[in-house]
Amino acid sequence: MSFAKYMSYGDYLSLDPILGAQNMRSDAHDEMLFIIQHQTSELWMRLALHELTTAREALAQGAFPKTFKMLARVARIFEQLNSAWDVLRTMTPSEYTQFRDDLGASSGFQSHQYRLIEFVLGNRNRAMMKVHEHRPELHHMLGQELETKSLYHVALDTLAAELDVTFDPQTYRLDQPHQASTEVMDAWTVIYRDPGAHWALYELAEKLVDLEDYFRRWRFNHVTTVERIIGFKRGTGGTSGVKYLRKMLEVELFPELWKMRGHL
Repeated sequence: MSFAKYMSYGDYLSLDPILGAQNMRSDAHDEMLFIIQHQTSELWMRLALHELTTAREALAQGAFPKTFKMLARVARIFEQLNSAWDVLRTMTPSEYTQFRDDLGASSGFQSHQYRLIEFVLGNRNRAMMKVHEHRPELHHMLGQELETKSLYHVALDTLAAELDVTFDPQTYRLDQPHQASTEVMDAWTVIYRDPGAHWALYELAEKLVDLEDYFRRWRFNHVTTVERIIGFKRGTGGTSGVKYLRKMLEVELFPELWKMRGHL
């Protein structure tokens, strides 16, 4: 029972620095909830990035089973992130105002991991990197991602190879959000009209839709949680708060996979 000479559970997980990282800046009871909610979300996002970047590499190599496993895992990660909002929503506006001023200009909008997830999935906007200029290493990392094909770009390469077609080069703009393409939608329609002949691509498409489904739910829950706690006040980081988050609900990561459904 003595672990003086052996690695313990706490040693392996580095629990001392993790459990000592909740540095409250006020005496408000609910600040602990707020900090842990966001710290755990960042840990889940770190895992999501680990899975997404490896899934992209696997897909580029044609390793479909490995890709599907990791994409399914990312969808479940976002299910966990969704459940976390349920805990945060137990905090009332009165409780939040007790420590909101102590947040300064910090905001979830500044999460570089969230931004990187969006970039990996294909929702890219170079202007969004500006909030990270004070951290050159993070700014550089995001810039590198904008020089790499997104996960959806790799999926489109796989789709083009399956059907022996070529998409307009504009479809692969690296530093801009992906725009819906009629020729890409038509290609996915071919896959869905004969799943048996293109089963791997059919399953890939459904895994991507499943992932975006959970991602959309996360965004929606974010909006409703913020509105429930602060209403339509401006966000701490200077964004328009709920108005900005509602606008983000309109963003489609894989638009052709959604639009195609109405054409089958």
